[in-house]
Amino acid sequence: MAAVVLLAGGGYLYITRPEEAPPDPPPYPSQVAGITYLGREPTPDNAPPKSFNIGVELTVQSGPQVTVLRITQPYAGLSLASVPQLPFRTRTGFPHKINITMQVTECAQVPKNAGLPFLDVTLRNTRAIQVHSFILGERYAQDLSEAVQVVCGTNSASSPKP
Repeated sequence: MAAVVLLAGGGYLYITRPEEAPPDPPPYPSQVAGITYLGREPTPDNAPPKSFNIGVELTVQSGPQVTVLRITQPYAGLSLASVPQLPFRTRTGFPHKINITMQVTECAQVPKNAGLPFLDVTLRNTRAIQVHSFILGERYAQDLSEAVQVVCGTNSASSPKP
């Protein structure tokens, strides 16, 4: 009889024990990733006509690794490609340099003086896939406007790659 009471009491204590809280989910990728504009870069010899290069640095501050799935920008007359090629993974705490080659495909579709240009970056980690717009600052806006003016012939400065 004592064994039955002991077994019943133990079963009751086991069933009513407090449950451990589940671990916190990892942060959303856009909450931990940042992009810094590094400046103009030399345009590769194999770049298409009317191209110019910029450098950016992606840093993930915490959480699991982040995969960059896509990088785009809002102007219809401007296409881009990146090195490393997409998709690629980044590790937390290790800055990742990205060289972006932009090609002006139609001068009439690209503003000559971009005010606050941005890059849309699609990021993925174990929690979510998100598209985040990164505004890269005044220096990027100036460099982008100058490069577009040079390749579209609206500036007398010499182009790094006409």
